[in-house]
Order: sequence, then C-alpha cells, then structure tokens
Amino acid sequence: MDAIEHSTDEIEKKADEEIISFGKIESGNENQHSPGKRKKCGGWELASLLLVNQGLATLAFFGVGVNLVLFLTRVLDQDSAVAANNVSKWTGTVYLCSLIGAFLSDSYWGRYFTCAIFQLILGLGLLSFASWFFLISHTGCGDGMKLCNTPSSVGVVMFYLSIYLIALGYGGHQPTVATLGADQFDDSNPNAVISKAAFFSSFYFALNVGSLFSNTILVYYEDSGKWTLGFLVSFGAAIIALLLYLSGTSRYRYVKASGNPLPRVAQVFVAAYRKWGVTPATVDALYEVEGTESAIKGSRKILHSNDFKFLDKAATITSMDLHGPNNPWKLCTVTQVEEAKCVLKMLPIWLCTIIYSVIFTQMASLFVEQGDVMASKLKNFRIPAASMSAFDICSVLIWTGVYRHVVVPVSRSLTGNPKGLTEMQRMGTGLIIGMIAMVAAGVTEIQRLKSVSPGSKKSSLSIFWQVPQYVLVGASEVFMYVGQLEFFNGQAPDGIKSFGSSLCMASMSLGNYVSSLLINIVMEVTTRDGGPGWIPDDLNDGRTDRFYFLIAGLTAVDFIIYVYCAKWYNGINLDTSENVIQSEEQRKEVLASLMS
Repeated sequence: MDAIEHSTDEIEKKADEEIISFGKIESGNENQHSPGKRKKCGGWELASLLLVNQGLATLAFFGVGVNLVLFLTRVLDQDSAVAANNVSKWTGTVYLCSLIGAFLSDSYWGRYFTCAIFQLILGLGLLSFASWFFLISHTGCGDGMKLCNTPSSVGVVMFYLSIYLIALGYGGHQPTVATLGADQFDDSNPNAVISKAAFFSSFYFALNVGSLFSNTILVYYEDSGKWTLGFLVSFGAAIIALLLYLSGTSRYRYVKASGNPLPRVAQVFVAAYRKWGVTPATVDALYEVEGTESAIKGSRKILHSNDFKFLDKAATITSMDLHGPNNPWKLCTVTQVEEAKCVLKMLPIWLCTIIYSVIFTQMASLFVEQGDVMASKLKNFRIPAASMSAFDICSVLIWTGVYRHVVVPVSRSLTGNPKGLTEMQRMGTGLIIGMIAMVAAGVTEIQRLKSVSPGSKKSSLSIFWQVPQYVLVGASEVFMYVGQLEFFNGQAPDGIKSFGSSLCMASMSLGNYVSSLLINIVMEVTTRDGGPGWIPDDLNDGRTDRFYFLIAGLTAVDFIIYVYCAKWYNGINLDTSENVIQSEEQRKEVLASLMS
C-alpha cells in the first residue's frame, strides 16, 4: 500500500483506467464510477455482445434438445414413454446444472470466469463424433423410415456422456451470462436501471432468435436423417459464441464474488437457534457494521424487514456477544439476516413456478410425439414435427414487442406502475395462458384421435392444428419466464445474484422431473387392468388428451396458491444511500487489489 500512496500521476491515471475497465470494487454490487468514465466499460455495447453470445449458445443447445426425443426413438430405438422420460430427465439436468454455475459464480469464480469455463465444456464435439462413427449406421437412417442398426454399447455410452456434458455446459452458462449482462448497467444511473429492465426482455428475445434456426433449418436436416450435420453446425455455433464472448474481456463490467453463501445463511439459523429464548431487539438495536460496506464482500447493505422476525434473534446483541471476538455463528449482521430472509421469501414463489415448467417441457416431448403422428405433408414436403416449435418462438418474438409497446403502456395508465405489470402479475398471467395452452393441446388430441383410420399409424388431422397450443405457450413464456428473470434477479441480494437468475432455470429443472414423475404415475395407474395407458408407444391407443387436461387442472390449483403467496410477499429493501465509492481510501484499496 505504501508503494501505491507514493506512485506517480502517470501510474495513478493508468490505475483509474484499470478500475474503470475491470470494475473490481469492494462495496456495492456494481462497479461504480464518475459519470464521465462510465462509458468506457459496460453499457449496451457489451450487453449486446452477451445477447449475441446467448443467441448462438442457444442455437447450439437446441440443435440437440429440440429433436432429442426423435433421436432416441428412431436411432436408439426407445419407446415413446421411455424417450419422453429420458428427455425430461436430461432437460431437468440441464437446468439443475444452473445451480452449480450460479454457486461458483457468486461464491468463487465471479460471473466472467464462470461463463468462460462452462462454455469450454464442448460436449457437442463428442456428440458429433459419437453419432458419426458409432450411431448413424448408414446415410439417412433415423429419418422415420430407414431403420438404424442396433447401436453399440460404446456408442450409447458416448452419446449419454456427450449430452450430459452439454447439459453441464449450457446449464452453468445461461443464468450466469444473464446476470453478467445485467451487471453491465450501473444501478446508480436512473437510465441504466431502465436499460437493465429492458435487458431481460432482450435476453429472452435473443434466446428465442437463436433457437428459431435450430427449430427450423437444423430440425429439417436432422429429421431427414442428417443428424451428424445438425450436431456439427451446433458445435460450430458454440465455438463462435465462445470467441465472441472472449472478445469483450477487457471491456466488461466485473463484480467480485461474495464468497460462499451457504455458511452465511447457515450462520443465521444457527445463531437464531442458539438465542431461541432471547427476545429480538428493536430495529435500532440490531447488530450491523458501521461504514459504507456491509459485512458481506461485494454486497450492499439490506434494510431490516418485519418478515420471519424469529431470525432477528441472530442479530440481537447479548451480554455474551460483548466478550471475546465476534463469532458469526453467534451474532450476525442485519444484512446477513436479511439475505437469509430473502431466500426464504423467494422459495414459495419459486415453488409455484414449477408446475408451469411442466407445461413448457411438453413441447420437447409429447407435443413432438403428437405432431409425429399427424398429417404433416405439404405436397412433397414433409414438415418435421419438432419444427412446429417455430410457432412458439415466433409467438415469443411477437409477444415481446406486443408486451413492451402495447401491454406496458396500457397497464401503466391503468395501474400507475412505471413497469405496467409487476413481475408477480406478469408471472400470474403466464400461468393462466399456460393453462389455456394445455386445454388447447387436449382439444387437438381429441380431434386427432377422431381422425385416425383403423390400422393407420398416423391421423389424417393436419399438424397445423397444433399451432394454437404452441402460440399460447409462446405467449405465456413472455409473461412467465421474463417475469421470473426480472423478479429473481431483482429480489436476490447482491451476494447471490446469479443464484437468483438460476432459480428460473431450476424451476424448469424440477418441472421436467415432475413431468417425468407424472408420466410414470399416470402410466402406472392407467395400465393396471392391462390397458395401454394414457401414453402408450402407439399414441392412437392412448388418451394423451386426458394427460393434458390433468396438467391444466394442476395449473389451476397452482395459480390459486400462487395468488396467496404473491399477496404475502414483501420485496427486498436495499440501502442505496451509500451506493458510490466516495473515499480515496476505498479507491486505493481497489487499486491495491488490481496490482497485487
């Protein structure tokens, strides 16, 4: 530090530029600088680079995921119910890996390194190799007509290893890149706050633009048996995404990792338990560190709330706390207690979003299987069943614009809220639209079954009957998933921002597992008397429509519970009064961390 204090003006100037470029600060959740210097890093230019990265990464991911159920049935010769379950488990694992990425990002690696490392996990290369040499036995096999040879055990092992590496890479990358994108906007700037809110809509827009190519062009080639070509294109997109991401390294705004949050949260509960017989102190008497920084590295202070008051015991100072060194397992700061409260408050809302993800996962499984047994020819052109999800993507793209330019202005004039609808109102609307989508899918299945000729595998009903259910799911996504991204990122304390973003993907994860569980339960119950069940290998012998209506009914119950939880919820209250680095000592501490 002495060397820093006696440095020349030239070194000081260079240090200022380093601080601006890398944004490593000790207090606050953003790198905050004077208005004249903020333009040198972050902002929409860098956020846009991350949006392109997300679009290409999504293109690569959905190049595998959107047609996976057909690859399992056609190439690996799995039954429909087994394939649907395997897709649900794999997709669930993808989103479960988001929690791993979020933990490493918040605790140790930071957003930038976490995104970089998870993008380096290139399971797509292994998948391309496995399909080319071990699984696709001859050209065109797996197109729905030409059968592939029985896959070798080596090929099957390589296939599952590769797709689960893809799950780890994409799952760990997506929530972290969303949070890194939000970090590019400075909360102390009112215009940047508005831009951050717009970023999440743009993020989901970019995600769907990337998947549009996968759901149209790649799906067509894969459906015609050119699986390896589709996987190689996805692999190339992943490489380009990584290179673009690295190109912005010197200009991103960075936020320091805040350390492992698990011990911090555990300390609150342990300290509160140890003081169970103690009466919580008044707000003014609760323990909090002095100064501009909170006890949690890289996190702003959080003001006290009246929720879960029993946890205030952890911040209540007793006579025992006055003797000896401070022990966080016995005495916690208000900010640390409020961080634990925030996690508890978000959990009921998060649990209510899981049933929606059950709806969403049907597009990658049962919707595809349903479309595969419908009339899908336009003259000599056969429409791949998986490509119908393009209507979902187009619906998302259209509804993103409709929401921003129609819904927000109208709802703003009615509610007086600058955002129009709150994040919770937006998520509730998504639940309702998703429920209607399941009803539409059930009606389509009823009509499909009526149009099946005896002895025929496919129905004469046009595959375009599926358009309403895809469009409705797309509309519901704009409300539900974008609302989730805004809500969980905004309500998560600074030290667990990536965790907040990962909750959206974690709900998708559990939604896939719940979907798999529902299928197993339904098949167990409906096949007891020797019947084919609701979802047999031949859908013409089943009643998938009843399964869709079951999901719609569960969503209706979930919506009632969600409304109750939304009314109970109280948002986070951050202390923004000291949100700028003001002292020379703090500036020099940042400089020291950069030069060490």
